[in-house]
Amino acid sequence: MPRRKDGSGGVPPGTGGVGGGRDEQRLSDARLGSGTGRSAAEWFARLDAAGATRLSHEQISRLLVDEFEVVPWWAEGITVRYEQERGVEPPGRQPDGSYAVTVGRSLRGGALELFDLAVARFAGYAGGPPEVVTRSATHPTADWTLAHGDTLRLRVMSTAGPKCSVSLTQGSLRLPERVQPVKEGLTRAFGVMSDRQN
Repeated sequence: MPRRKDGSGGVPPGTGGVGGGRDEQRLSDARLGSGTGRSAAEWFARLDAAGATRLSHEQISRLLVDEFEVVPWWAEGITVRYEQERGVEPPGRQPDGSYAVTVGRSLRGGALELFDLAVARFAGYAGGPPEVVTRSATHPTADWTLAHGDTLRLRVMSTAGPKCSVSLTQGSLRLPERVQPVKEGLTRAFGVMSDRQN
């Protein structure tokens, strides 16, 4: 199937939040069909034949892009719909239906020293200083509210030896297709701590 370019913008079908009635489902099916040339049922049958229920979210999306030549935007929408239809939980899904992504590193330094350094350096990613800071000697945390209502939490945890575990969790993501870009963004953000990684 040739690659399709969809210039309509908006959200891929079936990814616009949790729930929705039958009219919304029919609209999603119609948009999926017009955007990819195949119905949801046809995509699900192809994915079933490829054993996609045993694959991760990223593997299903990559299969659609690499093997079936679906553009990434639509591949994400098909993947989410497929996981919902087959009862597969998308990665990072929280009980309230939102999504969260955590990226962490083992970094050299004491807990409070690393915490102060990380708060200062991650302020660029977060867009300013944290709104809430908890300075525990072994488990300090900092919390930000980001654009679009996302939350960001920095955690530092003491471990045995000269390093601590430092993690960033970005939560309250309303759309599952944001999970992978946020993960990539958090991974890049840790570049500011590269001098503490060895």
